[in-house]
Amino acid sequence: MRVKSGNDDLMGAWMRRALFCILSGIVGSLVFSMTAMAGGHNAADYPLRVHIFQHNSHSHYYRGSLDAVDGEGRANLYENGDPHAFDFGYRCGDRLVNSMGYETYFARWKKPGKVLEVLLPVMGKPGAAEACELDVLLKNTAYYRHNGELNEEPVEAFKSWMVKHQYDPEHGLNEPVAAVAGTGASAQQ
Repeated sequence: MRVKSGNDDLMGAWMRRALFCILSGIVGSLVFSMTAMAGGHNAADYPLRVHIFQHNSHSHYYRGSLDAVDGEGRANLYENGDPHAFDFGYRCGDRLVNSMGYETYFARWKKPGKVLEVLLPVMGKPGAAEACELDVLLKNTAYYRHNGELNEEPVEAFKSWMVKHQYDPEHGLNEPVAAVAGTGASAQQ
């Protein structure tokens, strides 16, 4: 028969505390990582693409920090292989940036035909994105740039240009092939 000493009680208490700290750390890490993933955005959940041609904005500040930005603009939506122009209004937590060249942003419908959620990259944080909701008014045309001006043309004409130049941002074809100067969408940028 073994007799317990005071050192055995101290050792047992220390072991329980150590085990408790280790388990608390593991649980805390799991909760933190799940929270971080829940706040992130999965690009696969945003199957549509949006090309923002122009917008205006008004910044709102609270206590010296940017609180919100609102405004309106014009863009093209690429959905199921079809381009559609739309005008939009927005109020976001950060500033919008017009698309450069043929660049598009990931998007999805929040309210089909009415509200799009667009993922905008966070400057200085590679891979990070903020969601912004756009209230949209869809058109039966597509926007394109010609000689620096924004114009509209029928969806069929713009889609024909997309096929001819192998431009399909929904499927990773983000740069037109052999774009030539001319009229209509072929002179978009």
